[in-house]
Amino acid sequence: MTRTQWAAVTAVVLALLFAGAATVASAGPETEPRATAAPAADSADAGFARDMSVHHQQAVEMSFIVRDRTKDEEVRRLAYDIANTQANQRGMMLGWLDMWGLPKVAPGVEPMAWMGMPSHGSSHSGGLMPGMATAAQLDRLRAASGRQAEILYLRLMTAHHKGGVHMAQGCADKCRPGVERDLAQGMVDAQESEILLMADLLKARGAKP
Repeated sequence: MTRTQWAAVTAVVLALLFAGAATVASAGPETEPRATAAPAADSADAGFARDMSVHHQQAVEMSFIVRDRTKDEEVRRLAYDIANTQANQRGMMLGWLDMWGLPKVAPGVEPMAWMGMPSHGSSHSGGLMPGMATAAQLDRLRAASGRQAEILYLRLMTAHHKGGVHMAQGCADKCRPGVERDLAQGMVDAQESEILLMADLLKARGAKP
């Protein structure tokens, strides 16, 4: 590299350094606390991270169940994708709660309260969040095999995704701007797409959602 080229590179580096310093200075001392402050325990951010972690765990469980109950590659591939994606997202949300110093379980706080929907419990659902399968439904999935297991899984997961989309949209509307709201919107988009895919898979098996 010639002396002229070195000079040009040095000038660019110095310009970038000065630009970065100017950006930090212009941000001011008051902006950093707002960007790094942890949300409150009763905030939408915390509530979404707690509730969706529980919701995702059941999707992972159902997906592993059906992978052992059918040899159909389409359904097994979908189940693997859902399990892998939602396990990773669950890890992120639990990590945020740790980083914020907030509990993963909030005693006395009903699921979905952060959405202004304080009670989804009922005698038949056992207080489950929208879309979640009951213990009896999970037992039926474990007992099924082949096409019967595929149809039951697709129906349960369709309902599960619809409940998940409802919750994720709540965070997209209520959570602070940033990575959690972006993740929630990504969940809405991805799960709505998978709902359409599962409708096609059910149709191919002569079943309805």
